[in-house]
Amino acid sequence: MKHYSQDTVSKIGNAIVYFSDRIPDLSKTKLLKLLYLLEECSAIKNNTPFFGLNFEVWQAGPVVKDVYIDLSNDQPYLLKDYVATHSDGNNTYISAKVSFNDDEFSDIDLELMDYVVSKYGNKTAKQLVKHTHNKNSAWYKAASENGLLDLFDSGKTNHSNIEIDLAHYLSGCDAALYAENREVMDAFNMLKK
Repeated sequence: MKHYSQDTVSKIGNAIVYFSDRIPDLSKTKLLKLLYLLEECSAIKNNTPFFGLNFEVWQAGPVVKDVYIDLSNDQPYLLKDYVATHSDGNNTYISAKVSFNDDEFSDIDLELMDYVVSKYGNKTAKQLVKHTHNKNSAWYKAASENGLLDLFDSGKTNHSNIEIDLAHYLSGCDAALYAENREVMDAFNMLKK
């Protein structure tokens, strides 16, 4: 498990609270895609990471392994102060335990979260998986380049530790700026642990 600063956990937790307050019946799969899309939108629109999380290429889409594992438990540990999980036997659903706190978010962050909710909030988890898997996506590029597509299709594996490079969507100065901003965020988070 990666070690996250309390600020990062708070930002992740409050982003999940934000989504769960605005999207009824928020499933774990849908939430994981929304977190990825938030990170992707931030890279594309602002050339900067939103959380600075590492998303891996899994069969059901881009996933932050630690968040997936935490939300798969009856009682989350990493996000225990923010959300609760409950299952209907088929799916795991996420609900807020606290009110949304915007202390970790800039106005630009809040606009991005609103954008993600308005663009993707009404989509099903399956629709979001299809969207994140399109042939122009960073997920598809990483899965294709690492020989995972056939493995996923044949059911021989459902996950990998291959990380998705969001700079895929950027070029030139934008890609360099994103990489620099990612390094700064990673260094800042290391100092806050």
